[in-house]
Amino acid sequence: MKMTGFDNDKYLKLQSEKIQERIAAFGGKLYLEFGGKLFDDFHASRVLPGFKPDSKINMLTKLKDEAEIVIVINSADIEKNKVRGDLGITYDMDVLRLIDAFREYGLYVGSVVLTQFAGQASAVSYQKKLETLGLKVYRHYPIAGYPANIPFIVSDEGYGKNDYIETTRSLVVVTAPGPGSGKMAICLSQLYHEYKRGVKAGYAKYETFPIWNIPLKHPVNLAYEAATADLNDVNMIDPFHLEAYGETTINYNRDVEIFPVLNAMCEQIMGESPYKSPTDMGVNMAGYGIVDDEVTRKASCDEIIRRYYNTLCLKRQGAAEEDQVYKLELLMKQAGITVENRPVVGAALLKAEMTNAPAAAIELPDGRIVTGKTSELLGASSALLLNALKIMAGLEDSLKLISPTIIEPIQNMKVKNLGNRNPRLHTDEVLIALSICAATNEDAAKAMDQLQNLQGLEVHSSVILSQVDVNVFRKLGVNLTCEPDYQSKKLYHK
Repeated sequence: MKMTGFDNDKYLKLQSEKIQERIAAFGGKLYLEFGGKLFDDFHASRVLPGFKPDSKINMLTKLKDEAEIVIVINSADIEKNKVRGDLGITYDMDVLRLIDAFREYGLYVGSVVLTQFAGQASAVSYQKKLETLGLKVYRHYPIAGYPANIPFIVSDEGYGKNDYIETTRSLVVVTAPGPGSGKMAICLSQLYHEYKRGVKAGYAKYETFPIWNIPLKHPVNLAYEAATADLNDVNMIDPFHLEAYGETTINYNRDVEIFPVLNAMCEQIMGESPYKSPTDMGVNMAGYGIVDDEVTRKASCDEIIRRYYNTLCLKRQGAAEEDQVYKLELLMKQAGITVENRPVVGAALLKAEMTNAPAAAIELPDGRIVTGKTSELLGASSALLLNALKIMAGLEDSLKLISPTIIEPIQNMKVKNLGNRNPRLHTDEVLIALSICAATNEDAAKAMDQLQNLQGLEVHSSVILSQVDVNVFRKLGVNLTCEPDYQSKKLYHK
């Protein structure tokens, strides 16, 4: 049974109140930089069981009459087709997805900003596309000497060269598809332009991680480092907060390093800085939402191991560096865990060894481990799904949910008509076949009813899965890890 360690309602109430306080403190105009994901914050929901992935957006809807959204994308990310890892889509496409999602919640998207714009052809083309769709688009440019040359940055030749983003609401939420977009620079540039126009405005950060009022090496904070291993983020005690207030709080290296510069910029723009530390800048009440520390500790340790396996696979695919693996190993050591703390790992590897073929394992809500093996009809992941659904539905393990007479024609079509070499059914094909059987087969229908109960379960595969299988597990809400090995020794893998 999934345990709850986080009070989502309490968190949203406290967070909303703090944002309202910040708006009032700055005379009615606040630029709020959103760290992390506004939608689909599955990392937070995994490490803080009870945190809802759409918590942030639901909080914003309570302020929708006051809020407008500015979406930021780095022109360099457009140029290199940077992909959002959790969704498998490029950042430029994710901007469109975000706009649609915001609008569905009744939130107003004011504009899109292209940062680090230097005439990139793909960025120019993207701007035309957005404008054709009726969106306002602004450009912000690279600034020589950023962030050290403060007198130049805070001048007409620095921030002054950026387009002024026209906004109409008291709360301007600045968000992006991912990190490295330039959200903070957007906010500071806007402060410069607002003060030049005689408009008082302020800046704050909506933070979730690291959580400032729990210990530095708490697994929740270690899991944040694991999630940002590719960015070399390191959690640390905020020295500015300690000096100003005598209070130990947790922040991370990039905010601590940039704070003296940010502080000086605020002083030059606003006359004096409203903050004494990077912790002061943040609006983060997540720590007050933790109601069961033991539950969040275990959930966070599980996440660190998952991140470790994900990084191993990325390294095998040439998308991660060795030092990222070392960092994850260090974080596991600091948390006092090993891969053996993930029960499905040993079960999948043992099944693979016994069958001399790829295998997979899943941990059911009651703690039982179910495995799936490779056969002539099904891949290991497909077999695993059917086996798990049968057991969860209370059906006999020997029961055939899908008759071979149904599977074989699908295999023939795959090989003879669609040109596939592998006749085995992928997870998506198995689920479609199962849904067809469910129309006339009561047992298949019972199994189908259990699909919703797969969410949050743990799965491990003895090999790197195809993108099709990965996507199916993601859509089912399953927490998947894989060994960093391919099923075949071929150089090209789909």
